[in-house]
Amino acid sequence: MKLATLNDGTRDGQLAVVARDLKTAHVADGIAPTLQAALDDWGFIAPQLDALYQLLNQGRGQRSFEFDVANCMAPLPRAFQWVSAAAYPLRLELACKARGAAPPESLRGEALMQQGGADAFLGPRQDIALAYEQWGVDFGAGLAAITDDVPMGATADQAHQHIKLLALVNEVVLRNLADDELARGGGLLQARPAAGFAPVALTPDELGDAWKGGKAHLPLRTHWNGKLVGQPHAGVDMVFNFPQLIAHLCRTRNVRAGSIVGSGVVANKDARRGYGCIADKRNLELAADGVAATPFMLFGDSVKIEMLGEDGKSLFGAIEQTLKQIEARRAR
Repeated sequence: MKLATLNDGTRDGQLAVVARDLKTAHVADGIAPTLQAALDDWGFIAPQLDALYQLLNQGRGQRSFEFDVANCMAPLPRAFQWVSAAAYPLRLELACKARGAAPPESLRGEALMQQGGADAFLGPRQDIALAYEQWGVDFGAGLAAITDDVPMGATADQAHQHIKLLALVNEVVLRNLADDELARGGGLLQARPAAGFAPVALTPDELGDAWKGGKAHLPLRTHWNGKLVGQPHAGVDMVFNFPQLIAHLCRTRNVRAGSIVGSGVVANKDARRGYGCIADKRNLELAADGVAATPFMLFGDSVKIEMLGEDGKSLFGAIEQTLKQIEARRAR
């Protein structure tokens, strides 16, 4: 099934069930007020949402209405936990190569993961509002899994059963701030502003045969200012699948319902598939020519991220965001 959160003026929005073709929706107020509430009691709530989903797809939703992406928040407008992994280590290997450094031997042996701010995600049409272009604003096309409660020490096989929803994410990174934070020996904080999400989160079965081995075996398309710059295949070169990422996360802690585990930017060895973030393009240029010629995003630039099913139809709906300038205030 497919679920979205409508903007009703509250922090967590109103849960809605969305038809498979993304044309109609139905509020789920009689079942669960929010997506977090549904995840908290998924075993009881999910069958009721699915029954409404089936009616909606049959055109029998009593209070169905036209689905408007512009009225959507992120599926989980705020979450208890948001982590991003490096499920495609070749990205880091390329970055090391571009700088003449050897990648760590452990890069493919154990998942690399970092936490991000989960208190306020951006909706699918919400501007990326920042103070300075000089921060090196980069988009990042990736996927994410949303879990219910996962006990500490769960194996990958056990973690697989706790993946309840998949989401499409734009992991915005401020690359020039990242370099400074990493150089000072810390993790990324200022360099990771709010991530943006596609309007719909879906259960893995919506991918059909494309969901196998804990991976989504479909291309992820990114347009930058209207130009297709990348369509890497999400199932190719993914060294750590989502069950493995979740198992890594819960090694030393319980993972609570509503946790979002991101794959990181999708990337392929085949350069003909393009790129899902500008940093990858710049690293290719740096490795080949010694100069990273492609600039980061400028104010007014737009990015569109979308995954199409085997029938050519949008699965999650599209993320379409524009970089806008805000008053600097005390930002530096």
